[in-house]
Amino acid sequence: MNERRPLAIITGASSGIGFELAVLAARNRHDLVIAADEPRIHDVADHLRKFGGTVDAVEADLSTVEGNLQVIEAAGARTIDLLCANAGHGLGRAFLDQEFTAIRHVIDTNVTGTLYLIHQVGRTMREQREGRILITGSIAGYIPGTYQAVYNGTKALIDSFSIALRAELKGTGVTVTNLMPGPTETDFFRRADLLDTKVGTARKQAADEVARIGYEAMLRGDAQVVAGWKNKLQTAVAGVTPATFLAEQHREQAAPRAERH
Repeated sequence: MNERRPLAIITGASSGIGFELAVLAARNRHDLVIAADEPRIHDVADHLRKFGGTVDAVEADLSTVEGNLQVIEAAGARTIDLLCANAGHGLGRAFLDQEFTAIRHVIDTNVTGTLYLIHQVGRTMREQREGRILITGSIAGYIPGTYQAVYNGTKALIDSFSIALRAELKGTGVTVTNLMPGPTETDFFRRADLLDTKVGTARKQAADEVARIGYEAMLRGDAQVVAGWKNKLQTAVAGVTPATFLAEQHREQAAPRAERH
């Protein structure tokens, strides 16, 4: 007789924080539905099956309702124990120099697709009267993102939304945790065209450490967790620093080499 395991859904799982969250869930004896917008997600599924559970891989455009519906359909009628809404994209360079199709893709992935998935899975969890949701926000949500204006803006929304949703779900058996990393060693900076910036070349926090911090906070039912003491300090300072000054600080870190003064 096959063992019935709880189900975890993890998006953005082909690399970085999402991959490490999937490893933690697999080690914690969860079946998995993992999703990403690149073929590598199938290789990740093969790797994760060594932990003994079932792993369904979904390669889909998570900026779209249709892509997120594929994730939900892969879960089927199974009870969903965990949702790690981790999919996201960044975008470097000045706002007026970016292509609007790229801007729209960041907004649709980080906000529209993420909220749609949470809306659908959250309703199921509320009916179940149990479930845990981990949403990957960012300390970037506290800082006006010069040369990353759209990305930081999307994370500001996600950070705020996470706490509001948690309050709305109080007493339902469903918890919401907001994971707020700082710069992390992932493919994010390459995909966001930030490799010629100071933040792109700086030393970063390991993805497995960030994932562990978020995963453990989710299991505890914490509201928020900032990954790493330096990021905690930066977030605290951002709360009492004028936004215009923060924007200038961000310019120094995120401006392309050719734009630095």
